[in-house]
Amino acid sequence: MIEIEALIKRFGPVAAVAGIDLKVAKGEVLGFLGPNGAGKSTTMKMVTGFLAPTSGRVTVCGHDIETDTIAAQRTIGYLPEGAPAYGDMTPRQFLTFIGRVRGYSGPRLNDKLAAAIFNTDLEPVLDQPIDTLSKGFRRRVGLAQALLHDPPVLILDEPTDGLDPNQKHSVRRLIKAMAPEKAIVVSTHLLEEVEAICTRAVIIDRGRVVADGTPAQLLARSRHHNAVTLTLPARDADAIAAKLKALPSVAGVEQNENGDGTVRLTAFPKGGALPVEDVSRLAQTGNLKISELYAERGRLDEVFYAITTHDTARGRETSA
Repeated sequence: MIEIEALIKRFGPVAAVAGIDLKVAKGEVLGFLGPNGAGKSTTMKMVTGFLAPTSGRVTVCGHDIETDTIAAQRTIGYLPEGAPAYGDMTPRQFLTFIGRVRGYSGPRLNDKLAAAIFNTDLEPVLDQPIDTLSKGFRRRVGLAQALLHDPPVLILDEPTDGLDPNQKHSVRRLIKAMAPEKAIVVSTHLLEEVEAICTRAVIIDRGRVVADGTPAQLLARSRHHNAVTLTLPARDADAIAAKLKALPSVAGVEQNENGDGTVRLTAFPKGGALPVEDVSRLAQTGNLKISELYAERGRLDEVFYAITTHDTARGRETSA
């Protein structure tokens, strides 16, 4: 439903997007990740027709975004960075305006408005000026306008930014419910959001794709993948760490103090081993005083850090 081919965007001598190839199919929720300045928002602006690429091609539902712009944009719901809206309008006025721009009127417009308002929980603020709303409510107004025409493609830039935990849960549940019938791209800095709602994640850095896979595949690249962590009294830590290191499935052990008289020991797997059974057996047979023991799936932030560059002198922060 989205096809991006050799996409490049230059601002003077700077390549904000340096050659991206990407396809997103119906039923996918794609997490679009990258450090500040990586080119995420610039890419989304080109996919939606807001910016023209320097070179490359984007098609949305079979429509070329440059040569068949209006047809392509009819298929897209776009929540831009910052969720811009007319601040002197109320959410009701703004959404009515957007609905009319989309070609709706009469009962059909009313139905579209009712569905968008219900799905984004905007009823309490419908008649307040948008400028007076909290960041979270302004974000929900932006999301409502993106959903209004029930598009087959959703491009959402930080959809849960500024929302409280309950609102985040509600938006994530809505995205998951819509996913089977749409292609959804979610740009986010919240790595837990990727694990919560995304079926696939792409990480870009310096305008290029540096990782592409399911959340599970990315987690498997973490050094904590299949590691086992135990919490135990600090006085026992050295002795138990030595026993863990002696297990055939353990490559090494890392020790961290909790500050409350307990210590966390993390046993890292050797090769493709699964040390959780060996560690559990040791805990049972050795009658160890362990308050917590769990196997780790991996840590996405660790993977993100390992495969992206962190050069703050890139001078491209505004292109993200």
